[in-house]
Amino acid sequence: MDHILRFILGSHYHIPYGVGDDEFEAAYKTNLKPFVSTLYKYPKIQATLHYSGVLLYWLEKAHPEFFMLLEDLVSRKQIELLGGGFYEPMMSLIPLSDKIGQIEMLTTYLRKHFGKRPQGCRLPALAWEPHIVGPLSTCGMGYTFLEERQFTLAGVEAGVIEPCITEDQGKLITIFPVSNRFKEAFAQRRASLVLEDWVHEQNRGDTGPVQNPVSGDGKKLICVFPEQLFAENGASESAEMRFHRFFEDLSSFESQIEFTSPGKLFKGLRGLKKIYFPVSQEAGVLSEGKASNPAVRQFLIDYPEANHIYAKMMFTHILINQLRGDKSRKRIAREELWKAQGFDAFCPGVYGGVCRHSIRKAAYKALLEAEKISREQSGFIPSVLHFDFDLDGEGEYLFRNGYINCYIQLEGAAVFELDYLPKVWNYLDTFAPGFRRTGFADYLVSPELTLQDTLEGVLQGPQAQLSHRYCGGEPFELVSMDKEHEQVHFRLPVHPGLPYGNIELEKRYQIRKDTLKVTYVLINRGTGTETGKFIPSLDLSFPGEGESFVRLVKLQTAHTVTPPHEEPGTGFAPDGMVMTDAAGITLEDLKNEVSITLRSDLNFDAWIMPIRTPCRIQGALYRMYQSTCIMPIRPFLLEPGDCLAAEFSLRIY
Repeated sequence: MDHILRFILGSHYHIPYGVGDDEFEAAYKTNLKPFVSTLYKYPKIQATLHYSGVLLYWLEKAHPEFFMLLEDLVSRKQIELLGGGFYEPMMSLIPLSDKIGQIEMLTTYLRKHFGKRPQGCRLPALAWEPHIVGPLSTCGMGYTFLEERQFTLAGVEAGVIEPCITEDQGKLITIFPVSNRFKEAFAQRRASLVLEDWVHEQNRGDTGPVQNPVSGDGKKLICVFPEQLFAENGASESAEMRFHRFFEDLSSFESQIEFTSPGKLFKGLRGLKKIYFPVSQEAGVLSEGKASNPAVRQFLIDYPEANHIYAKMMFTHILINQLRGDKSRKRIAREELWKAQGFDAFCPGVYGGVCRHSIRKAAYKALLEAEKISREQSGFIPSVLHFDFDLDGEGEYLFRNGYINCYIQLEGAAVFELDYLPKVWNYLDTFAPGFRRTGFADYLVSPELTLQDTLEGVLQGPQAQLSHRYCGGEPFELVSMDKEHEQVHFRLPVHPGLPYGNIELEKRYQIRKDTLKVTYVLINRGTGTETGKFIPSLDLSFPGEGESFVRLVKLQTAHTVTPPHEEPGTGFAPDGMVMTDAAGITLEDLKNEVSITLRSDLNFDAWIMPIRTPCRIQGALYRMYQSTCIMPIRPFLLEPGDCLAAEFSLRIY
């Protein structure tokens, strides 16, 4: 018996918003152009393509000839273009109106440039939550795709997986299964060998995990999106040669393969079984191939930085919805918001994702642009809000004026977001695995602690709690909030049993235009003498490190800068530096043309060090700059009942 295999060949590619042109160009040369130009030479082979709006927009500007090739393939019905969210958003994480808006934005783009509205879509990483059905259906998407493992989780027996329908709140959509088996096989072996094995299975009657569409003609179906995997094999030969060999292998089985598209099959499918799918149980591409926790939302727990971008997104969404009367401004603000909703900002991903400096920066820039647009030009009033910004059940304290956003949490009474609105830049956007870095997070440490100890991780090490007190990790109490004078007053009570646990810490924030003022009072409530170092810690995140990004200026110096291992001409030591007896420190952000000055009421010593973390990008591991940490030092010796006052001001201009 001759067995005919219906074959849906898919191709998906996305590059995150915030990645440089060089990476777009590399993807174009090594994958996109070779795949499409080689496909053009095999007119009998049909393909289903999904490119994110971010990528399509770049291709339109950088390689219009590629668009002409796509247009030709569409006109001769050799390719089908899939829709989806324009900025490749994780649908489960964004509000309903943004889901619909992003899908319609990509749909409009495809219809405008290629003359045809997409019938179906592809979800990022094929991540699923049942409520996604509604907006997909509302936007005219007739079908989407899930991996076959999602079918088995829904109770479907392996070997009988086939297209189905699913439903939510009365809305229906067709689901095509994507073959994990063939994707993995094509990544490891020549397509001809994979297909020969399939033919032998059919002749033996061993159908294996190949899907069977309900079409009535007995033809079997596989749907596979393989090319990003097999295109990386055989580095010694060109990408064009690899794709040529792949298409040649497929062509050699043309008597047993019927190339088709989901759009063609969708119109003829009848009698489909209804299946309710659970939430996606893993997200391999999102976590660089490693299994994740059961739900995509778990990334918001695993990565506090992702949760803060998510919280900022939701807050900005509220601000935009409050706009009245100016539809054009509201539309522009929403489109800026959508730029920040790509899934890469919430998880590690293939291109580094939330771990990567430039991706987070692009997300915050878009969010701040949207916030600026949403503010009524004549009606915005500087304010201090008490609002559960980060969605943890506890209120945060939000200072907002025309120059600065300064958001403060009760944990550590620390600043977790510091936006300079004239340059739409969050100077506290940083990253550290397992440790959320903030501004004015305070330490009480022994007098002997050195910069080298800090560089070696003593303050975060397992023995830290035995000799130091990290006030930045303790809950403060609110003393008062004065909205009229834009100030908030906190207190950290004594905690006997902790190192320096008899010291009470009061902390007051006040904002005036472009300056944040922080006033401390340390009081010894114990019966013994307390001696040590009081160290506020401030992480400032610049576009990069080195002399082309940041210049350091010491104000009113009495001694010279004494960096260990200083690199000549950089202004910074590569692994930390000591500054002594400074009245202040200015860091000049050369890319943004912004200066940031930290001053104190008394001269101080300071430790200054770069924060770098591992970041995996397309399989390669990098040590990536995240922020520059400044730790001003104030020694103290407090007898029982004594207090120490210290004042710092941070001006951004």
